[in-house]
Amino acid sequence: MGSVSDAAGIALPTIAILGAGSMGGAILQGLRQPGVTVEGGIRVTNRHADPSRHSGVTSYALEEDETANRRAVEGAGVVLLGVKPVGIAALLEDIAPALAEGTLVISLAAGVTLAAMETRLPAGTPVVRAMPNTPATVGLAVTGISAGSAAGPDHLALARALFETVGDVLEVPEERIDALSTISGSGPAYVFFLIEQLQAAARSRGFDEEEARLLVQGTFRGAVELLRTTDLPPEELRRRVTSPNGTTERAIAVLERARLDEVFDEATAAALARAREIARELA
Repeated sequence: MGSVSDAAGIALPTIAILGAGSMGGAILQGLRQPGVTVEGGIRVTNRHADPSRHSGVTSYALEEDETANRRAVEGAGVVLLGVKPVGIAALLEDIAPALAEGTLVISLAAGVTLAAMETRLPAGTPVVRAMPNTPATVGLAVTGISAGSAAGPDHLALARALFETVGDVLEVPEERIDALSTISGSGPAYVFFLIEQLQAAARSRGFDEEEARLLVQGTFRGAVELLRTTDLPPEELRRRVTSPNGTTERAIAVLERARLDEVFDEATAAALARAREIARELA
């Protein structure tokens, strides 16, 4: 897998991205790859004016025009909601009168249920929840998508095509989307945390900052690439590194005593509990 997704030959209708922050901006980058056609162009809204100039992209600033979101969604085939969860309800109520019939509305907001969105939109509006992760910025996202009651196979196919511009896509029922977010959504943070800790261990063994970075990040990159390019499960690859009575075996024994399986189960359970709290707060 390269540094960007293979998006050749994807054709999409007019897209409005409301809140083109880090994730919305990553998706915008994916949509502007060679081979991706967005008929009618892309519209984006932000709180402040965007000084950059993108071919085929129309930018609206809310500080200059309070109707910017409504203007952006008029006639759009897909509306992507990139604002924070706390802002979703007000945004949906704002744009609802301006949506064309059949417009697909996709939310990136964690914890905001399909039902919470559907109650604020015209009856029959197709809605999809999506949970991409931050590697979208380099075209290596894993995105989970779940369909609302009015979203059919064609709407899911459209959502899949959109998110395939920034990586891989997994369709799941809504009851699993929050659990998915605890793995792939929060997962990059878990990996970065492990890298932090191993780099700290390297420094404690006498390596300087740059040496620790090279040792640890190079090892993670190589291990992931080895896993990707073989048909072997991680258990087998770990076994091949772990010689009997060797140094790695001794280190793995320490990690096993720490019961990392229980730690990760507890961590993902905590993330899931918070997602459900957010859903109750925003219902």
